[in-house]
Amino acid sequence: MSAEFISSFETCPGITQRVYNDDDSYMILALSKGISQLREPSTANLVLMCLGIVILLFVILFVFIDIGLRYTSIFQVGWLENISDMLGRLTALILSWLLFPAAISAVIGLFVDRIARAVEDRHYPSLAPVVSPQFFDALIVAMKFFVVLISLNIFLLFFIFTGPIYIFLYYLVNGYIISREFFELIALRRLDTGTSIAIRKKFQFSLIIVGVFFTFLMTIPVVNLLVPIVATTTMVHLFEIWRAKYHTDLKKT
Repeated sequence: MSAEFISSFETCPGITQRVYNDDDSYMILALSKGISQLREPSTANLVLMCLGIVILLFVILFVFIDIGLRYTSIFQVGWLENISDMLGRLTALILSWLLFPAAISAVIGLFVDRIARAVEDRHYPSLAPVVSPQFFDALIVAMKFFVVLISLNIFLLFFIFTGPIYIFLYYLVNGYIISREFFELIALRRLDTGTSIAIRKKFQFSLIIVGVFFTFLMTIPVVNLLVPIVATTTMVHLFEIWRAKYHTDLKKT
């Protein structure tokens, strides 16, 4: 582990000792630092831009789903069709809400590098700069991520009437995929694929917990407007923490 990396990691006081003492409260501290990043001037413009994207995306989701349901005729009797249309709008709202975490996570993937750089400049200034990915490369990754998540969420809709089973599967599947994708987008900026996968597997359980937690927050109105950015900033801290612990444990073996 390079002196440069150790120096950068030590710029986060309070977290380091808890990590090496196997104190899981470092995850709460990472979340706290992720939230506090919203107050940084370097993040302010990103926050406003992402807020606009979040609101626009929800509207687009609702409009497309609503149009699809509205022009699907179920009943031939007028008043029954009117009731069907009203229920269709309610259904469109519910589906938009359920698909929102998947859609916004894919879109935020386009801005992960900019958000990560803001966190690194503030908390890890000794880290070497990375080459930012080209926009179209990031767009391809985001689209692949979007297709996978939307496909899985559409499949999960078959369980929607199973009550608790659907809720459990919804948060588990979305939490796993979203946390994995966010972690890899951040990790691959600084690590090779093999090391990135090794760290992800070592901290898989913690990663899933983080993913489920943020997926849950993404389904809470108003709160979900800021969650995608907080999830990204928090993941940068967790990545640096896990990377440090991984290399330390590797030296002990």
